[in-house]
Amino acid sequence: MARRSQAVRTRRAAAGAPPAAPAIRRRLAYFDPLDEEEIVRLEAQVDWIVQDVGIAFRDDPAALALWRAEGASVDGDTVRAPADWIRTLCAQAPRTFVQRARNPDRSVTIGGDAQVFAPIYGAPFVRDLERGRRYGDIASFRDLVRLTYRLEHLHHGGFVTCEPCDVPVSKRHLDMLLAHMTLSDKPHLGAITEMSRAEDSVDMAEIVFGRDVMAEHCVILGNVNTNSPLLVDKVVTQAVRAYCSRGQGIIVAPFILSGAMGPVSTAASLIQAMAEALMVCAYAQLIRPGAPFVLGNFLSSMSLKSGAPTFGMPEPVLSNYIVAQMARRAGLPMRCGGSLTASKIEDAQAAYESADSMHSTALAGANFVLHSAGWLEGGLCVGFEKLVMDADRLGSYQKILDQGVDLSDEAMARDAYAEVGPGGHFLGCGHTLRHYQSAFYEPRLSDSENVERWTEGGSQDMRQRAHARWTGLLRDYEPPPIDPALSEALEDFVARRKEELPDAWY
Repeated sequence: MARRSQAVRTRRAAAGAPPAAPAIRRRLAYFDPLDEEEIVRLEAQVDWIVQDVGIAFRDDPAALALWRAEGASVDGDTVRAPADWIRTLCAQAPRTFVQRARNPDRSVTIGGDAQVFAPIYGAPFVRDLERGRRYGDIASFRDLVRLTYRLEHLHHGGFVTCEPCDVPVSKRHLDMLLAHMTLSDKPHLGAITEMSRAEDSVDMAEIVFGRDVMAEHCVILGNVNTNSPLLVDKVVTQAVRAYCSRGQGIIVAPFILSGAMGPVSTAASLIQAMAEALMVCAYAQLIRPGAPFVLGNFLSSMSLKSGAPTFGMPEPVLSNYIVAQMARRAGLPMRCGGSLTASKIEDAQAAYESADSMHSTALAGANFVLHSAGWLEGGLCVGFEKLVMDADRLGSYQKILDQGVDLSDEAMARDAYAEVGPGGHFLGCGHTLRHYQSAFYEPRLSDSENVERWTEGGSQDMRQRAHARWTGLLRDYEPPPIDPALSEALEDFVARRKEELPDAWY
């Protein structure tokens, strides 16, 4: 049976696995740690921040003018508003929406019982077993897009899988968008760091999908962080206007290091995160009622000795559960971080921290999981080996959350007991032979053979197997089909915008 299992793995690896479902449809019950009285107490504190403390909307007079025109209290740049009005505005955002992909079969549902996995976002460095740690470049970025396309348990392309530091900051968003739109046909995010870059993202999406489709459907989203504590800067408000005014969506995740950008207590930090996110959601609905919105949570503990963020710790694990519980009560889709670690390489620390972080994200019911794969060094580095190692484990989460336990008559296996009888074994019985290829999840990178066969195969550890996996995926990569006229239109747009933009490296 061990040799048969190895042969099956070999055939699957050669052929390439069939694509997974474009999102997980969760069947597992949610883990809600707080009772009604506790949740209501937290929500009252959120309302207190919204009404009495306020959130600053800074460096964007247009945002303040809109709040003032709608009747909010604006004192300087601090906005306060009745909590029931803010929650009424937030209720206009859809509980569930579909982000269309260029390939309709890869469109994803965000919200409800759907859970979507996307890779790391924003790392300036890359690392692999052969070339070591280095600044990200456009070649590495394109390879990461190709890998994300090929990894079946990543449903979404994300956006800044690494920073292509060899391309001017003012122009790199164009190269990144072109890569996502031509090297993959999975859905992806757009740029947010400056309003014109967000507008370029929506303009390029319009080339792909057409204005009529975008008027009715979400095809691209921006992902922004509030500037905690209690500050929303113009990067956020301008991104909201660029995306939501044209019917597209926005993800807003307060990035709070408890003890620095929020109080040291977990309860206060997650209350602050909810208040910041709800105020931006309300602003998005003022821009366009019904605009898709995803409430994000990125609450991290930190070392109070060094100030360094820590991951996979009990405090952020608990915050994942509680913020997800509060997001469902608010009727909003939820974003959490995924396989997070402070480790520098794919070692035991990375495995433990990533597992604890991702497990709580999955059980919490996060609808959109950014950083599901590839995260190292607290997000400063994307590991090529880590990307495929994490993606390998995402398949097991998919089975836990999506498939659950089969309770059909076939799964009860009555015929197997009749065939085997007391004291026998089930290895060769009919029920086993009918299901041996699909009964258990088989991770591609785990080695379960005996030590003799492992030694015969070169005594490779997980990192070496992962290196062989991702290099093989790139070697066998074939781009998804795209209409040549569409590809040419995108390339022309990129070339024109690059001519218009001066080189800027910061």
